[in-house]
Amino acid sequence: MRFDVITLFPELFAPFVEAGITRRAYASGQIELKLWNPRDWAEGNYRRVDDRPFGGGPGMVMMAEPLARCLQAVRAERAEAPAQQVPAVLFSPVGEPLRHAGVQAWAQSRGAILVCGRYEGIDQRFIDTCVDVQISLGDFVLSGGEIAALALLDAVARLQPGVLGDEGSHQQDSFNPAIDGLLDCPHYTRPEQWRGQGVPPELLSGHHAQIEAWRRAQRLQLTARARPALIAAARAAGRLSGQDEQLLKNVASKL
Repeated sequence: MRFDVITLFPELFAPFVEAGITRRAYASGQIELKLWNPRDWAEGNYRRVDDRPFGGGPGMVMMAEPLARCLQAVRAERAEAPAQQVPAVLFSPVGEPLRHAGVQAWAQSRGAILVCGRYEGIDQRFIDTCVDVQISLGDFVLSGGEIAALALLDAVARLQPGVLGDEGSHQQDSFNPAIDGLLDCPHYTRPEQWRGQGVPPELLSGHHAQIEAWRRAQRLQLTARARPALIAAARAAGRLSGQDEQLLKNVASKL
């Protein structure tokens, strides 16, 4: 798959593809990443990409034309038939929040063109005519779309085969359907005693069924307390057993 990123700060992406576990996805060629700076398609000696907003107000607005030209260049290089074109994605508060199911879909796709906004925003005319999908990381605002793009790329990369040391590692992650969309359970490692705190005895038992039962119970309890909407979603999907429901009743009585 290939991701093209339109950004005024391409240098922010270099460390990401050269360090950490996810670099394997790029070193192996599983994910191709190409960076495009819209300044290269701006006019004038200063290669200006922003201007003051109509109607007044603070900050600057990214101009539509340099972005549109840059996007056109990306499309030309990808040389995809109109019906086969990957979507142009903008990271924006308007978009749907990015969740695990969305990451899985992108991980199985042919990629996308990621547009990273800056300043007060992007000229709405570019958004209306050139953007296909908008994605939000949550109800807060970043200085630009680069961090959001990196978050998506990281989440997609770790789902590629061979990227994580253990192929089944991501299946135990929070929100994964393999654990019914619940939060993951707590984890412990050596030493067995740390500052007066021990490790749950179930994890030291060596009894696999007992360990898994403890982990299931912990996932249910943690999710019920911290993210009850995830419990409701799992229940609506028929993912909870009678034993799960009984445990949740006990948890509810203590809340």
